[in-house]
Amino acid sequence: MPVIDNAQPLFRDLFTAEAVAARGGRPAAGMFLCSGDATTAEICAGAGMDYLLIDAEHAPLTLADILAQLRTIAGYRVPTMVRVPALDPVAIKQFLDLGAQTLIVPMVDDAEMAAAAVAAARYPGAAGERPGLRGVGSALARSGRWNRIGGYLKDGDCHVGVMVQIETAKGVENAAEIAATDGVDGVFIGPSDLSASMGLLGQQSHPDVVAAVEQTIGAVKAAGKIVGVNAFVKAQAEAYAAAGADYVNVGADVAILARGAEALADTWCPAVEGGTGDGGAGEGGADGERASY
Repeated sequence: MPVIDNAQPLFRDLFTAEAVAARGGRPAAGMFLCSGDATTAEICAGAGMDYLLIDAEHAPLTLADILAQLRTIAGYRVPTMVRVPALDPVAIKQFLDLGAQTLIVPMVDDAEMAAAAVAAARYPGAAGERPGLRGVGSALARSGRWNRIGGYLKDGDCHVGVMVQIETAKGVENAAEIAATDGVDGVFIGPSDLSASMGLLGQQSHPDVVAAVEQTIGAVKAAGKIVGVNAFVKAQAEAYAAAGADYVNVGADVAILARGAEALADTWCPAVEGGTGDGGAGEGGADGERASY
């Protein structure tokens, strides 16, 4: 009986020489999916972004939410990463068994943590030749297409990618060692938490934060790994691209909806001069200061 496994592209496939040349040498550009809604995921999957990033760290997503989005996106063959809530072997096992192929593990501060992330995503090697903690359940799971992918256990690394997130001052200091860790495909830099760890909460564009991000980009590139960064402000995203970032996360579904709804309200529900209400504007409202993420 013929079997269809509908193999999906991995995130790292975006960085082959052929793929980079096909997009004119520019960095890959992608966006967060935070709403948990499969229809929103489908809208974004068909929009033409290079990749999508399902965020299970900050968004209130269940395993069922993630599964529904992965199934929806599969029809569009857009490389997709999933950011797990934490460096937790149980969560990593579950996310991989759902069929997530590339994971981002947040808050990785040193090479030991990076190695632990890799081990959680790998099956144990023969005769203990390498560390691996991933439980074996591919025959029961979408990851191995219920035992339809031949050699899935033996070739597990071919189906899985591990990205680690550097987002603290300590992580910046250890960026070279983190990137050089065997099994780490690349690094994702988070300026939001990085700024907080530097005592500059909410100031992702502060010169010291920008310098730390660019230092990390250089260290990871020197280690021969791919590196990307989150930057919703166009000028900042362009600056990080110029600094050597291989990919830039330039938006989020919820942020697009929020800013779009605000713009619609500004057009059709303008504040009345001298009115008693401010329509939510001012500090903390639509016009208040907010982090660029």
